[in-house]
Amino acid sequence: MAHKYLVDLTEEERGYLLDLINKGKPAARKVARAHVLLRAGEGATDDEIAQALHLGASTVHRTRQRFVDEGLMPALSERPRPGQCPVLTGKQAAFLVALACSTPPAGRRRWTLRLLADRLVELQQVEAISHDTVGRVLKKTTSNLGSVKNGAFRA
Repeated sequence: MAHKYLVDLTEEERGYLLDLINKGKPAARKVARAHVLLRAGEGATDDEIAQALHLGASTVHRTRQRFVDEGLMPALSERPRPGQCPVLTGKQAAFLVALACSTPPAGRRRWTLRLLADRLVELQQVEAISHDTVGRVLKKTTSNLGSVKNGAFRA
């Protein structure tokens, strides 16, 4: 089968790919793409490359295509993946952590996740937020939550 996307590597590009494979600890996908381009540069077919590297033929084809259309670095790199925007900005998350570390409301021994969620809304930091989200954000943005691990925050 004739290839629509022929990979013609310069010596500099070939050297870069070999260095990428042999040095440091780049992401596994990046290394796989480097192997694809090196094999493609040697004239191997998509099917041969896919079989030799245990990759899907479409992965090999897309890597080859991105090299020809966009160049070396885009062919090696991940494209941004779509996803939901974070519920809280960094500033809001920092506010939440500071709030959780503050003195709890009168009549309470400790903050609960529901109380924190309600207070964020009350203080107009967010329009709405669930206690589950508050727990996830606290877990993700703090490295040493001994009090959470010991059950101080309850939903």
